[in-house]
Amino acid sequence: MNLNSMSYFEAVVRLGGVAKAADEMQVSVSAVSQQLRQLEHQLGVRLFDREKRRLSLTIDGERLFQTTTQAFESIRDVRRAIMRQRESFHLSVRVSPSFGDGWLAPRLADFVRRHPQWEIRVDATPNFSDFATEVIDLDLRYGEGDWAGLHSSCVVDDLILPMCSPAYLAELREFSDDPLEQLRHARLIDSAKAYFRWNTWLPRNGVAGVAPNCPYRFDRSSMSLRLAAESAGIALESTTLAMDALAAGRLVPLSPAFEAIEFPAYWMVCPPRHANRRSVRLFTEWVAEAGREHTARARGLLADLGIRFTLESRPQLLPGE
Repeated sequence: MNLNSMSYFEAVVRLGGVAKAADEMQVSVSAVSQQLRQLEHQLGVRLFDREKRRLSLTIDGERLFQTTTQAFESIRDVRRAIMRQRESFHLSVRVSPSFGDGWLAPRLADFVRRHPQWEIRVDATPNFSDFATEVIDLDLRYGEGDWAGLHSSCVVDDLILPMCSPAYLAELREFSDDPLEQLRHARLIDSAKAYFRWNTWLPRNGVAGVAPNCPYRFDRSSMSLRLAAESAGIALESTTLAMDALAAGRLVPLSPAFEAIEFPAYWMVCPPRHANRRSVRLFTEWVAEAGREHTARARGLLADLGIRFTLESRPQLLPGE
């Protein structure tokens, strides 16, 4: 059966006339009439009763129309959905709460201005996506970038150093001007999910044989930084999340004697099949661009504060840790 003839038949009945169908199909009236005659010939039945240039459906024509109009409406629905998708993008992103609130959210307005037609859903949770069972396009993850079976690309470097409020630093200087001695007397705020923690950082920087005094422990970097800004102790934390507080002077580096450690920290992660999606690629490129601008700003800010930095490909732990 000729599908083209079926589409002409459906249009004639749905629109109520051959001329209207010809307008929609952008063909001549005679071409529509010819298609109707061919369809009746193929089926071997009359589909219309023709009286004084008016068409009315026969019983067979009514049966055929009920089936064809449902089928073609489904096709039209799919076509409309495809056209809408061409004009807009839908993206679901999962991100850790601290990074999502402290870094991604303030920058999303720039992305929205560039791509006003996009629809974006951001799921802020510490749990990684299970791409096999969840409808998530990509994760923005903190880690080492070696998740088995997944595509990953680093989009933001991080710089880690000990920070506290100016008031708390003044308290520590009452004990000593030596930053190592200050650390021995300090209250240390532990970020439990960070790669660089006090039990690793202290021996690396010459504070050996002293059990770290960590009365406060959080699984959210934002909470560690907030407490440090309130003069409760020293946070060994991310300049990525502390940038505004450092620029405003609410937080200061403990000492220029300690280098900031820079390493690839935040990664766009997705199944390989997602990586070629245009929406995923464009969003990843935008985040990477924002990440480069951020890293350059962080380096400049730390240099102005007298801090040097050292590059590491990934966190280096001490033997046995």
